[in-house]
Amino acid sequence: MSAEKLKKTCFVVMGFGKKTDFQTGRTLDLDKTYRNIIKPAAEEAGLECFRADEILHSGMIDVPMYEQLMKADVVIADLSTANPSAIYQLGVRHALRPYTTIVIAEDQFFNLPFDVNTVAVLRYRHLGEDIGFAEVMRCRDELTDAIMGLLARVDSIPVPDSPVYMLLSGLKPPTFEAAEGGGKRAAAGTEASPIADSISSRLQQADDAQKQGDFETAKALLKYVRSTMKNDDPSIVQRLALVTYKSKRPTEQAALEEAREILTSLNPTTSNDTETLGLWGAVHKRLWDLTGDKKHLDEAVRGYERGFYVANDYYNGINLAYLLNVRADNSPRLADAVADFVDAERVRREVISICEQTLESNNTSPGERYWVLATMAEAHLGVGDEAGAEQKFQEASSVATAAWMRDSTQEQMAKLKVLLERSPLKAL
Repeated sequence: MSAEKLKKTCFVVMGFGKKTDFQTGRTLDLDKTYRNIIKPAAEEAGLECFRADEILHSGMIDVPMYEQLMKADVVIADLSTANPSAIYQLGVRHALRPYTTIVIAEDQFFNLPFDVNTVAVLRYRHLGEDIGFAEVMRCRDELTDAIMGLLARVDSIPVPDSPVYMLLSGLKPPTFEAAEGGGKRAAAGTEASPIADSISSRLQQADDAQKQGDFETAKALLKYVRSTMKNDDPSIVQRLALVTYKSKRPTEQAALEEAREILTSLNPTTSNDTETLGLWGAVHKRLWDLTGDKKHLDEAVRGYERGFYVANDYYNGINLAYLLNVRADNSPRLADAVADFVDAERVRREVISICEQTLESNNTSPGERYWVLATMAEAHLGVGDEAGAEQKFQEASSVATAAWMRDSTQEQMAKLKVLLERSPLKAL
């Protein structure tokens, strides 16, 4: 048998893509946790590491998933954001295997299920959607040590890390042979393979195509990935909607309508997922710009408004404020126009406060720092503080990494100035 076949495996249980932690209202990019911390740590410990989205299959994903929960030498379960599938799969693993399961969670996630309160949890810290380099390296080293320690104990004096086997001392785990036999019968024709031609490689190809502006290729790859999944994964649907509307094919309006249809599967009118709501708002904002149909303007306002009150973030907030001014400018009733105009100013004052707190945390990357300062510049302009707007724009310009960033902000502020000059308050 080759060394490759003998290599031990690590199966990772967690959510995919960007997820909202409803305890804190923050959005966490779980893919970054996986790619920057978990996978490198497992590989450093000598394991082959993969998630469910990296298993290529032509049948039910449940079969290879349960096989890996049984067979994997190590299972790492990230319970951040209280993902129900991750919690369920951790329970399955604890029932099947007494040893070599590691539970991790984001530092501010404390709503762990009561049943895992006795389990040691390795913590890491997100800086919003990103993770700082120092934190990545610290947690990666800690996780590598934990994996190697578990494997060493199993080979010497194994101590159960499953609460099931800790409490039920006479319990015997199912035999590996029985699990293999059942797995083979159930998995006939599934072609499960966590290595070759994986879903992960197609997602990486989609990333590369998107970065190069080849949205048509990215769209085709993401449509394929979506078609292989039993249930829609929100992060895949969100990415597919994004590249679809950016492709502008066959026409810009047709692409936006298609992206809108894709997003409806995520129930955007009732969703609390800020990524879904942001995309829903962006698609309808562009449809309003193209068609002038007020139903799209109203839907864009609803999307950004819901996203802002769920996440309390500056991105949704500044977009909501601008669209409220747009709607005020297009309202046939003075009372409605005044209400929207006043609401826009109130939202901008909240946005300024959020931006100030974000800058005080000193956790922003150079790129994000630009957009925080640029948002503050637009918000100050919107509340009538032109001197503050100019100061923040100059600060933003000093950290801009590309000329188009400044151009985009100046263009947006110019549009806002026109709307402010047509204030409905002047009619009172």
